[in-house]
Order: sequence, then C-alpha cells, then structure tokens
Amino acid sequence: MNRNNKNHIRKDPPARPVRQETRQTRTAGGNFVDKLHAYRDLHAHALFSSLGRLVGSPFTSIMTIAVLSIAISLAGGFYILVENLQQLTGNLETSNQISLFLRDDVSDAHADKLADSIRQNPSVQDVKLITRKQALAEFQTYSGFGSAINALEKNPLPIVLQVLPKNSLEDKQGLELLQLSFQQSPEVDFAQMDLQWVQRLQSIMDVARLFATLLNLMLGAAVVFIIGNTIRLELHNRHDEVVIEKLVGATNSFIQRPFLYTGFWIGFLSGVSAWFIVTLLMLILRHSIEKLSELYGGGFHLLFLSFTQTLALIVISSVLGVLGSWAVLIYQLQHTKPE
Repeated sequence: MNRNNKNHIRKDPPARPVRQETRQTRTAGGNFVDKLHAYRDLHAHALFSSLGRLVGSPFTSIMTIAVLSIAISLAGGFYILVENLQQLTGNLETSNQISLFLRDDVSDAHADKLADSIRQNPSVQDVKLITRKQALAEFQTYSGFGSAINALEKNPLPIVLQVLPKNSLEDKQGLELLQLSFQQSPEVDFAQMDLQWVQRLQSIMDVARLFATLLNLMLGAAVVFIIGNTIRLELHNRHDEVVIEKLVGATNSFIQRPFLYTGFWIGFLSGVSAWFIVTLLMLILRHSIEKLSELYGGGFHLLFLSFTQTLALIVISSVLGVLGSWAVLIYQLQHTKPE
C-alpha cells in the first residue's frame, strides 16, 4: 500500500519564474500605492486634528494668535513704511536738479537750443527752461516785494535751465561729473546742485532699510520663540499620550507630525490676521496722508501690501511656525522616554 500511495502522489510542476516575478512586482506596486494613500491620510488627519485642537481651546489660541499677529504686523508695517518712503524719495527727485544759470548775453532762442541739446544727453531725464520773464514773475510772487520789483529798470535775473538727471538718488559720482560737464559749457555761468542734500537723503533711506531689516529679524525670532513655547506647553499637556505612543513603537516623526501642523496653523492664522491689521491701519492713514500730499501739491498715494507681498507674509509666518515647533520637538522628544 505504501508503494501504491507513493505512485499516486502527484508532483506539481515548478512555478514559472516569469509569472512569480510579475506577481511580486504587482504586489510591490500595490503596496507602494497603499503606503502613499496611508501617508496622505495620516497627514490629512494630523492637519485637521491639529486645527480642531486649536478650535477646542479658543481662549488660549486667540491670545497666542493675537500676540503673534501684533508682532508680525509690526514687521509688515515697517516694511511697507520703507516702501512708501522710497516712493516719496522718488517724488523728491525733482528737488535734486542741477540748476544752470546762463550768461547775460544768452538769448531765449539760444537757451532753448541749448536745452534741446542737453535733452539728448543719456544721463538726463528732463530739462525745464525758465526765461527771464518767468523768473522775475516767480520772484515777484514768492519774494514778498510785490510791486517794488516794477521799479527796476532792467531784469537782473538770468535764464535758468533746470536739469533733472536720471537715477539722481543713486549715483553721486555720476552727478558730480554731469555737473562739471555743464559747468564747462560756454553758455553756462554757474551750475549748482545740492549734493549734500542727496547724500543726506541716501543716508536716511539706508538707515531706514537697515532698521526695518533688523526689526524684522528680531520680530521673526520672537515669533519662533513664542510658537516654540506654545508647542512646548502643548507637548507637556500631552505627555502621557506621547509616552504611550513611544511604548507602542511610534517613531519621532509620527509623534511630531500633529505638533508641526499645530505650529503651521498658528503661524498661518497669525500671518492672515497681521495682514488685516496692516491693511486696516493703512486704510485709516490713507485719507490723512493723501490730503497732506495735496496741500503740498504732490501726487503721493499710499502703497498697500501687494498680492505677492501678502503671500510672502503668510508663507514666512507659516514657515516660522513650523520652524519653532520643529526646534522644540527635536529637543523635547529626545528627553521624553518611557519609564
């Protein structure tokens, strides 16, 4: 019977390696897609659960976001202030003209030809001709002498060409060379420009930019520290939960994920709130500033944060939130061990 049983044993043919390799490839591909979906679901759960925790404790969340919004709005406010100052200096370029006082023997027609030739200079943006009559009328209006000017037998004022250079607030050496070239012209008696005023204006703008940069760095560091301290307190309140997760084998990246998203939400909401604060302040100031500009005969219009600047403000706030959370979590989780 044993022999018969042995004879009746069926031997299966060997598996084909090609089909087995195909089956393994399909299984590996399926596992990768499943892992990708699971990874997406974990991040989505951490994203919305962290937002739910913030909503679940509204008082603490609002206080934290309010403090951060004020700090971020200060940074954004000083940035837009420097932008408006740069616009103002652009309008003040007309006060940095080179005034060319022509000789007495130069006629109006000759001065007009000279103005046309100066306009051809690539370093010149515009040239304005002020005749003797125009200069006398302007002097009579603003000097306060009034009708006493009419007693003069001869107009003592020369013809003046007001030359507006290009980039007059940036290139001091170019301004000096341009002034020297005008001074050497035979029709010009005297070329005048207040270079000291240009230097002072450039120095003021450099100081304003440096101050805004340093202030933004300090406020950015404050945002990182505040969010880091908030995450540290949140981690302390959920200490038992973190310990249990470590006991069941959870990795640090898995434990960090909801806290990082909490920092992201805090930074994101603070950036959005800061944008509203800056915009509201600019709306309050716009009417008064533009009215003051009209009184001085200027066309100054207050600049607001553009779409790109608003997006950058929100992105930087969110990144600072994640950075502050990550820095605290790296340190705290290394010292959090199951007992």
